Amino acid sequence: MIGLAALRHDQRLADLAGAVDVSRTTLDRWLKETIDLPAAKAPRLERVLAKIAREGGSVVLLDGSLIPTQRRVGLPIRRRWSAKHKRHGLLGIALTDTRGRLLWTSTARPARGSEITACRHDDLVGRLRAAGLTAIADLGFVGLDDSGPDTDPAVITGYKKRKGKKLPPAKKLVNQLIAAERAVCEHAFAHLKNWRVLTKLRLDVKWATRLAPR
Repeated sequence: MIGLAALRHDQRLADLAGAVDVSRTTLDRWLKETIDLPAAKAPRLERVLAKIAREGGSVVLLDGSLIPTQRRVGLPIRRRWSAKHKRHGLLGIALTDTRGRLLWTSTARPARGSEITACRHDDLVGRLRAAGLTAIADLGFVGLDDSGPDTDPAVITGYKKRKGKKLPPAKKLVNQLIAAERAVCEHAFAHLKNWRVLTKLRLDVKWATRLAPR
């Protein structure tokens, strides 16, 4: 319970250790044991997709999110600088179902890379196609599925507006429909970050992947 409280409210371990009359080292060990328990039961991507397909599903929602980290010096921290968010962090990719339930999260990778690069590390398009599923994603994933026009898309995104030009009404409508469908995906990330430890990670970054169940 103490480990869960530390993750939920992100209290400083030294303060929490003093409140429960244990050493900070003991509390740190409890916290890591608490993180390891759900991480050991995290589902693999192939199993998640196969289960959805068996249950008759055809669509999942795809998104990425930044897990902010503290700023430190050196080369590793430069890899964690996100030009998009203008801060240091780790990038995580997630899949949810159409009701917004979190199904799978990827390995947390340095935020300097793009969402498309992170998806390609996990061969997400190939695994979606193998399971017969389609992912709906935002404009940050345009170009992820580079299959030909004669192939059913594994990733559906909206349309980007070209500089100096307007989108035609039909493409605007498509973007609106996709945004409405993806709203529950945004809620899933918001619910995940109710665990305040993910709002600014003070732990060693190697624990970031285990914090969100895969």
